[in-house]
Amino acid sequence: MSALTLSTSSAATLRADAIVIGVAKGPKGPIVAPGAEAVDKAFDGKLAAILETLGATGGEGETTKLPAPSGLKAPVVLAVGLGDAPAKDDGYGHEALRRAAGSAARALTGTKKAGFALPVEDAAAAAAIAEGALLGSYSFAPVDGSRKNADKSDRSAPLGEVALLGAKPRDKAFKAAAERATALTEEINRARDLVNLPPNDLTPKVFAATAQAAGKEHGLKVEVLDEKALLKGGFGGIMGVGQGSANPPRLVRIGYTHPKAEKTIALVGKGITYDSGGISLKAAGHNETMKCDMAGAAAVFAAVVAAARLGVRVNVTGWLALAENMPSGTATRPGDVLRMYGGKTVEVLNTDAEGRLVLGDALARASEENPDAIVDVATLTGAMVLALGNRTFGVMSNDDAFRTSLYEIAEEVGEQAWPMPLPAELRKAMDTPVADFANMGERMGGGLVAGLFLKEFVGEGIAWAHLDIAGPAYHESAPFGYTPKGGTGSAIRTLVRLAEHTADGDLG
Repeated sequence: MSALTLSTSSAATLRADAIVIGVAKGPKGPIVAPGAEAVDKAFDGKLAAILETLGATGGEGETTKLPAPSGLKAPVVLAVGLGDAPAKDDGYGHEALRRAAGSAARALTGTKKAGFALPVEDAAAAAAIAEGALLGSYSFAPVDGSRKNADKSDRSAPLGEVALLGAKPRDKAFKAAAERATALTEEINRARDLVNLPPNDLTPKVFAATAQAAGKEHGLKVEVLDEKALLKGGFGGIMGVGQGSANPPRLVRIGYTHPKAEKTIALVGKGITYDSGGISLKAAGHNETMKCDMAGAAAVFAAVVAAARLGVRVNVTGWLALAENMPSGTATRPGDVLRMYGGKTVEVLNTDAEGRLVLGDALARASEENPDAIVDVATLTGAMVLALGNRTFGVMSNDDAFRTSLYEIAEEVGEQAWPMPLPAELRKAMDTPVADFANMGERMGGGLVAGLFLKEFVGEGIAWAHLDIAGPAYHESAPFGYTPKGGTGSAIRTLVRLAEHTADGDLG
């Protein structure tokens, strides 16, 4: 991953391969943003006019390269669009800075060092720029060097170093912001790597081993239940989904504890390392990207490790429900009844509604430890994508205040989310004469039905929320801002900020 430094140099004196400046969309043309004063001076105050001549407007994510004049040590200036210029007394929004920095980092692929002279009003703005640059410079590079048999010279390396200008290297707030941005983005990028791995390289067993290695590195307690322990323990949901595969399932508990913590949150992640749909096989064209169906577990894993690295004063327990959903002679059939962990029975009407089955077991098990709150994260339903599109995740909860808090936290960290209801009338559609309920209900409002299913497994009196990240977890189109093609690391920033707010006592 790119290195991050806080530089005391000015944009004019920094020795780098490029200087990044911001340009906003003004009423009469592009406006050079604060932070670029020295660069504008080197252009004799004509930088905005030159950029306009080159076609720049200041629109969000727009990048324009131009040769630097003799007054700068760097040979290239990269102007990146920040979107509409703010009102006179308002600063640039953190998400606008984050996205602009990401766009700039992507445009500088193959560059060794770049100075970022974007508007830095305070440590929070510096953190947003750092996050955007470090996330935007992401390039999928698994530990084994990738399966692609190509000369490495034809693959441009990501931006090597991000030098953040305008920050204060000796200021405690700025140093803490840089350290947090580094730890957080490293874990987000690790989650992206996991999502992008081919499914034959990331089986439930391998994922569990990855969690064990991270636990050893960061002092986390990791427990792994294999197929024998799952069968003995009565985890009928996880076993029912995984029994059709040659790669058996796992349930991983990864725990971070802080000696001064007063509260505990549990995070539960759907970890279907490949989803064929099982006997209810997916149609052609719908299974090629199903390696991403473990993005929820990757998010939970990353959030727990990030919380540990940041020393957040809260206990965080992650539950990774890992299975591969495959059709075979041993696979669960539509019509089978599974006895879930805790004793409830479920009729499986559709084996492609498997995520809720593994999550049900994990939620019931997590509830036994009586945490102050539980949040599950899952690429759960296509219905949520139809409702909210590809960039927004849904938030459901058994507690309206908790749902609102999570929505507001997502907004705070720059993740698109939307609060969704859990209409009680949809529950009846899951009634069945052969089990306590079925894993399917009404087709309309299917994402909400899935949330109601999960609610059945949450312990009484525990605040719980469900994040359906089916849309934003895996990006199949061209990159934008700090979002790459492939795994995105959706919901991790929200989960980590939830842990921080909980530690601060902001959630009651």
